[in-house]
Amino acid sequence: MTQAAVQHPSASTTSEQAKAGEEATSPTVAEFFAGIGLARMGLERAGFRVVWANDIEETKRETYLGHFKDSHSKEHYKLADIADIAQDPSGENFPPVVSLAWASFPCTDLSLAGDRRGLAGKHSRTFWHFTDILERSEDLPPVVAIENVNGFATSHRGADLRAAVKRLGDLGYWVDVLTLDARSWVPQSRPRLFLVASLKKAIQEVERDYTLRPHWLDHVFDDSNLRTQRAFIPSPPLHKTTGWTELVEEIPIENKIWWNEERTAKFIEQLSEIQLKRVSSLQETGLIHYRTAYRRTRDGKPAWEIRADDIAGCLRTARGGSSKQAVVRMERGTLHVRWMTRLEYARLMGAGEYTVPERDSQAVMGFGDAVCVDAVEWLAKNYLEPLLKGDLLIEGVETTPAL
Repeated sequence: MTQAAVQHPSASTTSEQAKAGEEATSPTVAEFFAGIGLARMGLERAGFRVVWANDIEETKRETYLGHFKDSHSKEHYKLADIADIAQDPSGENFPPVVSLAWASFPCTDLSLAGDRRGLAGKHSRTFWHFTDILERSEDLPPVVAIENVNGFATSHRGADLRAAVKRLGDLGYWVDVLTLDARSWVPQSRPRLFLVASLKKAIQEVERDYTLRPHWLDHVFDDSNLRTQRAFIPSPPLHKTTGWTELVEEIPIENKIWWNEERTAKFIEQLSEIQLKRVSSLQETGLIHYRTAYRRTRDGKPAWEIRADDIAGCLRTARGGSSKQAVVRMERGTLHVRWMTRLEYARLMGAGEYTVPERDSQAVMGFGDAVCVDAVEWLAKNYLEPLLKGDLLIEGVETTPAL
C-alpha cells in the first residue's frame, strides 16, 4: 500500500464529527405533501435538513426512497392521509419541532385545468388539515412555506387565497404571497404561487414589486383584515427563452421509442395550418430543432399544438387535467415524434441527478406533481434562510399571535 493511500484512523472520525456539527446547526424541515422529494432537494442545496416527511401515495414514497436511500429517510417518511394525522388525538405521527414547515398541497381543485372547487374540494382542502397540525404542534415553526398553482390566487374570485392567509394569520403568522416561474432556472414554463409566513414581522417594501407580486395579488395585500407583509428580496433570474433543445435526451432515430410512420402521419394530420407553417419554417433552417407538443381538443376534434419557442410547456399529470407532452424533432425534410422521457422530466424539474424510476407512469406522476428544485433552492437562500436568521426582521416589533 502506498503512503498516499494510508489514512489516519482519526481522519474519518473528524469528517463524521464535522458533518454531524453541520447537521446540528442546519435549519430543520417538516415536508408536508412530500411526493418524491424535489422540495427536499432544493432545501438541502440551500443548507436545510428534512427530518420529517409525509404523503399519502405509496408510489411516490417508493420513488422518494429509491433516491434518498439513507435509513433515516425510510424512518421519517410517514405514509398516511394527512387528515388521519391531523385528527389523531395522540399526535403520535406529528413532526418534531422544526425551523420550517413546507407544504406543497394538492392543486387539483385550484388549477385552471381542474374543477375549481377550491379549498372545499376533495384534494385541496388538505390545506386545512395541514394548518390544524400546525395549530396542535408543540411549538409553531418560525417559518412556513406553501406552494401551489397560480390559480390559487383567483379560486372563488380570490376568496380561497384570502381564507388561507387569514388562517395563517390567526395562528400568529405574517404572510407574504409571491409568484415564481421555473422558467427563471430551467426551460419549462411553470409559474407557481408561494406563501411565505413568519412569526416575526419582516421589513416591508416601500413600494410593491409587481414582478414577484403581480397586480392580481392586490386583493390580498389590500385587505386590512389580513396579516400580510412584503419582505424585500432580490428579483429572480430573467426567464429563459431557450434551452429545451440543449436539454433533450439524445436518442437515435432508429430507436423504437420514436413513433412509426403511421402514427407520425396521424400526428401531422392533426396539425393546423399555423402549426404546419411553423414546422416548415424550422425545417427550412437545415438545423435540428426540438419542440414540445400537447394534444388538445379544438371544436370537438383532437389537435396537436407545437410550442413556438425552445421552452417546454408546464409538466402536468392526467390527474391535473392535462396529457403528457410529446417531443418533436424537426430537420430538413423530416419530422419525428415520441413521448417525453423520464430523464427529460427530471431535467425539466432541475433534478437531472435524481434516481429516476423505471416505470414511465411513476415518473410522470412524480415529477408532474412536484415543484422545481431550483425554484425551491432560490426561495430558501433568498427568503426562508434570511427570515430564520433575522436578516429581514424589524428590531423591536412585537408579534403577538392573533386571537
